[in-house]
Amino acid sequence: MTVIVLTNCSAGLRGFLTRWLLEISAGVFIGNPSARIRDLLWEEVEQYAGQGRALLAHTTNNEQGFTFRTHDHAWQPADHEGITLIRRPDANTRPVTAEPQSGWSKAAKRRRFGRG
Repeated sequence: MTVIVLTNCSAGLRGFLTRWLLEISAGVFIGNPSARIRDLLWEEVEQYAGQGRALLAHTTNNEQGFTFRTHDHAWQPADHEGITLIRRPDANTRPVTAEPQSGWSKAAKRRRFGRG
């Protein structure tokens, strides 16, 4: 079983993946391609994701029964004694935006920064 999750990627890339996988929700693709096809699909995703993010999870013969790869994610896989865990970025190192950026709609500002 293979799962690919795309965030903020082009419609062309999503259309390309539908040739091999089933899109069960916006940006979520599942299927059972061979390992060779899975690796070729992932190369295409990495090449055409642009500013978007991508995650690939697939079954394999290890302790967890699966493995995953990421592209442009803040959370990175980290090996801990043979088990793959997710390393989150430290909350203190993330930049905090105090003022809304110019060009945002009023609704987006309210959603992001609250009504106050």
